Amino acid sequence: MATPLKKAAKLEWEIVALAIMPDHVHLFFSVDPGVAPNQLAHRLKGYTSHLLRRELPNLIRLPSLWTRSYFVSAAGRVSSKTIEQYTAAQKTRG
Repeated sequence: MATPLKKAAKLEWEIVALAIMPDHVHLFFSVDPGVAPNQLAHRLKGYTSHLLRRELPNLIRLPSLWTRSYFVSAAGRVSSKTIEQYTAAQKTRG
């Protein structure tokens, strides 16, 4: 079965950390600098929407599963380990 992790690997994107929250998702990616952030968000949202609608036919009635919004930030001077720890900590927040 296709999964977002397999799709990311096919596109040569590495998902470094993932935290699924009730109303949003934290993803820490490592991608080629030539990949525009809006394309990353668009492709991932489109792909996961397709998978979810295939698995849960009741979702077909909804006009959209995701909003157009997303937040992107470069890691810059912050280490990968720090971002991974932050993402993991989000799972324990209430």
